[in-house]
Amino acid sequence: MRARLRSVFESRGFQWSIITVIVVNALALGCETSSALTASYGGLIGLVDSTALVIFVAELVAKIYAYGWRFFRDHWNNFDFVIVSLSLLPASAAFSVVRSLRILRALRLLSTVPSMRRIVAALLKALPGVFSIVGLLMLVLYVAGVMATRLFSEADGEHFGDLGTSLLTLFQIMTGDGWADTMQSVMETKPLAWVFFVGYILISSFTVLNLFIAVVVNAMESQIKEEEAEIPAPRTHGESELLAELRSLRLEVNALRESRP
Repeated sequence: MRARLRSVFESRGFQWSIITVIVVNALALGCETSSALTASYGGLIGLVDSTALVIFVAELVAKIYAYGWRFFRDHWNNFDFVIVSLSLLPASAAFSVVRSLRILRALRLLSTVPSMRRIVAALLKALPGVFSIVGLLMLVLYVAGVMATRLFSEADGEHFGDLGTSLLTLFQIMTGDGWADTMQSVMETKPLAWVFFVGYILISSFTVLNLFIAVVVNAMESQIKEEEAEIPAPRTHGESELLAELRSLRLEVNALRESRP
């Protein structure tokens, strides 16, 4: 019985069914934010939400039964367990915030869709490099903030009056938002200020921020190569038939064991 359940859970049809339930449930929760839709179809939306929750709970219970304690060895299974458990908390007045957390069920797509799992795994693998780049970016921002405060506090006190304001202004400039206007206002008093702003944008926007992309892309390539290395070589027709017979024999043996008193 457990072996048959595991084969069902690992089938593509079951995975697509769960993906469909997740998407429909997410759309229903989105419709619930509209007062007009809630007034007209509130009962149907509530029914869809409750049905989806029952399906998710039944899926988890069945998987725990099929896999036993091995279920909790998989981080994605633990992720699903936490998400569904949050949905089971009471949504009374004292736990009204929990009701808004039901949309977290949509995040189960991360554990269900293989391509999304691959992206998340690559991002997690890239975290050490990302933290290093964040440290470099903070260092560049701090050094530039101190310099800008000393150089431009008198010329533009609104944007560079103190260190905190300078850091906020430079962060805004780093995103490319209104940096030309800020530079022009400073250049009215200090014509050579463009040298600082152009140099800062070249370092922060075109160099450091692009390093984020490079690190993530490198992690994605490593993840894809690892998955390709784990893919077994294609089998011959005879090997495929033999494996199919072995699987069927294994299912029969498991069924005989479970049928014993």
